[in-house]
Amino acid sequence: MRALSTAATGMEAQQLNVEVIAHNLANMNTTAFKRQRAEFQDLLYQNLQQVGTQSSDAGTIVPTGVQVGLGVQTGSVYRITDQGSLTQTQNPLDMAINGNGYFRVQLPNGGDAYTRAGNFSKNDQGLLVTSEGYQVAPGINIPDEARSIDINAQGQISIMLDGDPQPQIIGQVELATFPNEAGLEATGDNLYIETGASGAANIGIPTQPGFGLIRQGFVESSNVDAVGEVTALIQAQRAYEMNARVISAADEMLATSSNLR
Repeated sequence: MRALSTAATGMEAQQLNVEVIAHNLANMNTTAFKRQRAEFQDLLYQNLQQVGTQSSDAGTIVPTGVQVGLGVQTGSVYRITDQGSLTQTQNPLDMAINGNGYFRVQLPNGGDAYTRAGNFSKNDQGLLVTSEGYQVAPGINIPDEARSIDINAQGQISIMLDGDPQPQIIGQVELATFPNEAGLEATGDNLYIETGASGAANIGIPTQPGFGLIRQGFVESSNVDAVGEVTALIQAQRAYEMNARVISAADEMLATSSNLR
């Protein structure tokens, strides 16, 4: 009975759906987290009677045929890159991108990663780093004697030193954009890496055409909608239960047919 395997694919699909929703809800308070959505596709069909075939010598055509579907499969789990709300932190090293773009981060292996999480700090060498200690490209050194730090919308970092009435520019924040942001590969720690699907990174300066601007003292919040996720969770649970009922009904039908005398 096809209904058993068909309903089983439905249960597996809803299980994945719930796992994606659970991941979203677990990251409701993760800085700059981007929620995900599972998409599904119907499986192949068995043609018991091919549509469009001739049904008689007179040339009559079968109008609909008989196709039986074999269930559902996962099409993709895609990332929704809508911007989250900006939360003020009062930390002068925190930065949020208002608009398009990602901060570029230098990994220990020499490669580049990208992030929207701008909760930065200064390490023991005075370098601007992420919460994991990865250096923010292109490498910005903040002197210990700096008594104030200012980051403007264009990403220029300037400091004030004792005895000097003029601010000194010490670095420039760079941003990266991609033709397909959803094609970036998430590696954890709020980091993404470039893939063939995302396209090559386009490096630029904040406020340039196609790039967002920098807000100092803010971080981007997660874009997870709690109400929407709970609603989707209820729908997934109901769909899972209905597929389980199909399996129970199919099993009862098989038991009935096997007990025929």
